[in-house]
Amino acid sequence: MRFAIVGSGAVGGYFGARLVRSGHDVTFLARGAHLEAIRQRGLEIRSSAGDFTVRARAEADPSLVGPVDVVMLAVKAYDNATALPMVKTLLSQAASPASAEGLPVVLPLQNGVDSPGELASVVGERAVLGGSAYISTAVAGPGVITQAGTHQRITLGEFFGDTSRLSARVLALRDALASAGIQVEAVPDARVTLWDKLIFLAPFAGIMGCSRLPLGRLWSIPASREVYLAAAAEVARVATFEGVAITSRMDAIERTVDALPPDVKASLLLDLEQDKPIEVEALMGSVVRRGRAASIPTPVMATFYGLLKPHEHGRRQA
Repeated sequence: MRFAIVGSGAVGGYFGARLVRSGHDVTFLARGAHLEAIRQRGLEIRSSAGDFTVRARAEADPSLVGPVDVVMLAVKAYDNATALPMVKTLLSQAASPASAEGLPVVLPLQNGVDSPGELASVVGERAVLGGSAYISTAVAGPGVITQAGTHQRITLGEFFGDTSRLSARVLALRDALASAGIQVEAVPDARVTLWDKLIFLAPFAGIMGCSRLPLGRLWSIPASREVYLAAAAEVARVATFEGVAITSRMDAIERTVDALPPDVKASLLLDLEQDKPIEVEALMGSVVRRGRAASIPTPVMATFYGLLKPHEHGRRQA
């Protein structure tokens, strides 16, 4: 398949590099020093599972890429205003409106549940899938991505239209990702996996961001555990109201958190510590707005949102 990676950093760069390594045609959309490093030295992946470097095409201008089958959107959600026009340009270069598998498509690998709708408003619902990425990676320097641990997984499925079965294009993309050694799961209804992830992640990021503490110091205090679980229950109620058949249960979420290392930090906390922009709108703001529209109280998530909103832009904040 022909892939374009919009957001060639920690997540997009890692999965894109694996696709290159397995022989797929991949173009990375990047900028600045990262772009130049990929062009000159390739993209280096450092991992306990094995280091490797790939050479691939890298561009700053999406109009230079040409036809692609799949656009993988992996920027942080707060950069969508810049990224979505790039996605539209990439999809407009397709050789035909759709192949037998229903391609081209865009696969967002972003936190939260808003991205498919935002994409659909620009390129139409037919072109949009739903996807989630589960991996711990970071950009160590221009052209260099490091992976913590060995876990890496993508789930994908239809988000609009018929979500009762696995579509041909989802299966085709699943097979392409699997051929690159990516752990991948195809699901009929991607809304379920996106909301299940949000139920866990939004409170996880919120409580750590507000406390500025790693998991262990929070999870050892019963009152803090209660705050986290109360927030997760709020997100679950909003999802249920929206008609999503979530699979998350509070006892299972609690066991999942129990199994995590005590020094783990949410990526939002890491971004706060480095004074970077944070995904407060995609994680907390979305839940609060949807809850308000449904007359569902979300007091804990609203508290997280109010306390973290002033840090939304990091160093960009005037």
